[in-house]
Amino acid sequence: MATEGTITAREQAEVEAANASGKRPVVFVHGLWLHATSWDRWAAFFREAGYAPLAPGWPGDPETVEASRQNPEAFAGKGVDDATDHYAAIIRQLQIAPVLVGHSFGGLIVQKLLGMGLGAAGVAIDPAPFRGVLPLPFSSLKSAFPALGHPSTYKHTVSLTAEEFRYAFANAVSEQEAAELYATFPIPTPGRPLFQAATANLDPGTEARVDVKNETRGPLLLISGKEDHTVPFAITHAEYERYRHSTAVTELQEIDGRGHSLTIDSGWREVAEHALAWAKRHAP
Repeated sequence: MATEGTITAREQAEVEAANASGKRPVVFVHGLWLHATSWDRWAAFFREAGYAPLAPGWPGDPETVEASRQNPEAFAGKGVDDATDHYAAIIRQLQIAPVLVGHSFGGLIVQKLLGMGLGAAGVAIDPAPFRGVLPLPFSSLKSAFPALGHPSTYKHTVSLTAEEFRYAFANAVSEQEAAELYATFPIPTPGRPLFQAATANLDPGTEARVDVKNETRGPLLLISGKEDHTVPFAITHAEYERYRHSTAVTELQEIDGRGHSLTIDSGWREVAEHALAWAKRHAP
């Protein structure tokens, strides 16, 4: 288990392996309700393409999905900066600037890290909103309601029921696949980041903020699943617009027929191919 300011033995081993390989690392950043192992197929895919993948957890993440479910309070109280600082500490140990790939709140963290100058290029998939992003669609509020509807989760954790997971993540897949995904992937998650994102435009000191003016940052690709309930296209497009005054490379791509589960469902490889093409184009 990791805490703020520490790196697990597994994460340290991944750093050392990446440095020893001489290949460009790819750091995968998971979002809420998912575990670092949700990137396993992506890591293998990028490894086959010649990169050195790392999939660290958030600070406090147990080593497995099962352990996470058995110890839900391991995540309690963790916020956006706790996770960002943890990933930054790992990245600073890498000898080659990595490609950063993040989903949901991981996509927000990727943008924060890029803004800090810590990545050669980045891909933010259905990224959580940050300060200055104004759209707040009803579907986003409904997806976040399991946390936002219960203020006590700010300091604790929240789990999704099968019905809540179906709406927030798996609305664009069959009922059978949604049930399989629910049995395999979701874990308890800290409620704090959801409150940080929801109140970002009211809090000048919010942790849910990105340096959108850094013109020396690595190129950024924003990917939006067209059917996403949790982070609809309106949010991702608004994030893209926040970069309009920067000369740093930023592109936006929408993928038809995909919901928030697009990184873990049966169509994951299509999304991974878009991310890999971006990496090869900007950070081979």
